[in-house]
Amino acid sequence: MKDDSHLIEVKTGSQRVFDGYLLHINRDDIRLPDGKHATREYVVHPGAVMVIPVLPDGRLLMERQFRYPLDRVFIEFPAGKLEAGEDPLECAKRELLEETGYTATEWQFLGVIHPLISYATEEIKIFLARDLTEGEAQLDDGEFVETVAMSLEELKASVLDGRVTDGKTTSGIFWADQLLNR
Repeated sequence: MKDDSHLIEVKTGSQRVFDGYLLHINRDDIRLPDGKHATREYVVHPGAVMVIPVLPDGRLLMERQFRYPLDRVFIEFPAGKLEAGEDPLECAKRELLEETGYTATEWQFLGVIHPLISYATEEIKIFLARDLTEGEAQLDDGEFVETVAMSLEELKASVLDGRVTDGKTTSGIFWADQLLNR
C-alpha cells in the first residue's frame, strides 16, 4: 500500500456557515502537508443514488427535467437523495418508482461516484435495474419529469454532441456501455 501521508490535509477546526434544507456548508481550518495552514469550504450532502433502467427492448429509460441552477432541461438517469438511514437499494427502488412509474425485479449494484470532489461530500451509488414493469409515476409535489427511452448508441452520441452534460449521467452511460455491450 502506497504511503499518502505527504498529501494529507488535517482538519484543525470546523464551522458550519450555512444550514439549508438539503445542503449544508462547512468552512474548515486545515494544516497542509508542509505544516502551513489554509481554509477549505465545502458542501455537506447526504448522498444519493442513480438508477440505470434497462427496458425490455434494450433501450435505457431516461428523464428530462428542468434544473433551476443552470436554467435548462437536462437528460438524466433517474436519481435522488438518500434519506437519513435509508438503504441505498431501497432508495433506488423508491426513486425509480416515484420518478418514472417503473419497478424492476433485477437489481445490480455497480459502484460509487464522487461528482464534485473539490467542494462537496456527495457520493452517488449506481444501480442497474432490469426486468422493468411500467406503472404510474408518483412525483413529489412540485416535481415535473418527462421520461424518454434512448438507445445506448444515441446516449453516447448525446454526450459527444453536448445534449447530455450531466456528470452522473455521463458516468452512468460509461457503466451501461461496459455492461450492456459484453
